[in-house]
Amino acid sequence: MAVIVKFFANFREITGKEQESVKGVGNISSLLDELVRRFGDKLAKQLYSPGARELLETVNILVNGKGISFLRGLNTSLKDGDVVAIFPPVSGG
Repeated sequence: MAVIVKFFANFREITGKEQESVKGVGNISSLLDELVRRFGDKLAKQLYSPGARELLETVNILVNGKGISFLRGLNTSLKDGDVVAIFPPVSGG
């Protein structure tokens, strides 16, 4: 199974990539584990609260255009061909 992960803003800077193909992940939690394995602590610090396995409130993750907070959070299932977008909050004015 392969999903496509699209990185935006600071996540793109950390990974040095616009997108990454990831195989063998069944949910958002396992996907993030694999991304941290690939890209290291700097990514983990942008994703999780210090000393905890909780996503920071400033992290937005969409699966096929739907926010994981409206799905099953970190337990949101992934399937072959899904597109996951990871980005900080959008602001403007």
